[in-house]
Parts: sequence; C-alpha cells; structure tokens
Amino acid sequence: MRSVVLLVVVLVVAIAFALAGCRAKAPVAHDAAPVAAVVVHDAAVVDASRGPAIVDAPMAWSDERARLTLDYRRRHSDPAATDLTIEPRVIVLHYTGGGSAAATRAYFDQPRIEASRELLAHAGAVNVSSHFLVDRDGTIYRLQPETRYARHCIGLDHIAIGIENVGDEARWPLTDAQVAADAALVRDLARRFPITHVLGHYEVMQFRANPYFVERDPAYRNSKPDPGARFMSRVRAELGDLHLAGL
Repeated sequence: MRSVVLLVVVLVVAIAFALAGCRAKAPVAHDAAPVAAVVVHDAAVVDASRGPAIVDAPMAWSDERARLTLDYRRRHSDPAATDLTIEPRVIVLHYTGGGSAAATRAYFDQPRIEASRELLAHAGAVNVSSHFLVDRDGTIYRLQPETRYARHCIGLDHIAIGIENVGDEARWPLTDAQVAADAALVRDLARRFPITHVLGHYEVMQFRANPYFVERDPAYRNSKPDPGARFMSRVRAELGDLHLAGL
C-alpha cells in the first residue's frame, strides 16, 4: 500500500513540473501559426491583407455643404447630376502649404470658400476639401468617403480622390513618413477602385487633353506647385509594380 501511495506522489510531482514547464515556454510559441506580415515604414503601418492604418476623422458635413457641392458639380462637370457619388479613376496628391493637420481639418470644415480666394469663389461657393489628410508623421486621416465628390482639383473632381499632405517644399518639407504613407494609401485605393492614374496637383493642367479632364468653364484654370516633383517621383518609385499612369 505504501508503495502505491509513493508512486502516486511521484506522478503528481512529475505532472506539476511538466505543467510549470509548459507555462514557462508558452510565450515563445515556436509552433504557433505565423502572424500576418506587417511592414513598417516610419509611422506608416501596412498590413499586406488589410492595407494601411487609416484613422476615420469625418469633416463637418451638412445639408448646406451637400447643396453647394452639387451646385458646383452641375456647374463644372455634369449639369444633369442628381447626387455626389463618383467612381474614382484618378488619385491626385497635394500639400497643404501649412504645418498643422488640425488647422487644415478646421479649414475644410467650413462649408463656404472665403471671398478673398477670388478665382475659386467666382467659380462656386462650396469650400475646397480632400478625401484624405496625411500628417507629417505618416498618420492617414480619412475625412470623407472616397466615392463622394469633393472640390480639390479643377477638371478631375468628378473622378478623383484627393490626398492632402501636411507641409510644403520650403518651411515644412514633406517627410519620408508621408512618402511611405501616400504610397501605401495609393496601393490600397488601387486595390479597391479602378484607379488608372496618379497625379500631382501641379501636373493636372498638363492633363487637359485626356478624356478624363472635364471642365465646362473654359476660363476656369489654375497653376499649382504641389506636392512637387521630388515628392511625386519618390511616391511613384514605391508603386512601380502597379503600372499606374502619370501624364
């Protein structure tokens, strides 16, 4: 009887040590299924299956903003338009000319363009905006749905997604993190929509001969420097495998 009890004690102790050993090794998880690959470029996080991390930060929207936007669409691209839905074909990259994402967002929240921007105010009352805003650390903010018409680019608003980058080419040069974030965002958008072109805002007036370009007012033109050739060449270098067209 004593030998049976001893055997039971030995077995209990052995099992206890075995369980303790398993608990100590569990965090290593050498045999666990691999986690989906995540590629990190500065502050831009890209998951091969899910796309870049995007923060939803909807800009202010109202019946007034909707009405002014539809008026602008009818005036400049489609007089028969009844809604603000677009099918994106082009992505246009911009820079804000300022150093603050919060200030840009607050500006876009205003429904009406200010009178001091005479060319734009003459062409329509609705304020400018974009679909995305990329901060200097690479954080991507979605300001409105990708399929909603937004005023950000003469001649292409009816088919273009706008991406604003906080900064410029002088006081706040665009960053490596923004290059990575823009490339990741373009890649994600091209996966979800039939995107054929990626343009810098400064290139749009050279794009007028393309059938995509529609502007009913022949006098409504402008010349823009953003986001600059240096930035565009770096973003495009990250997207070569997508074979998206430029000019």
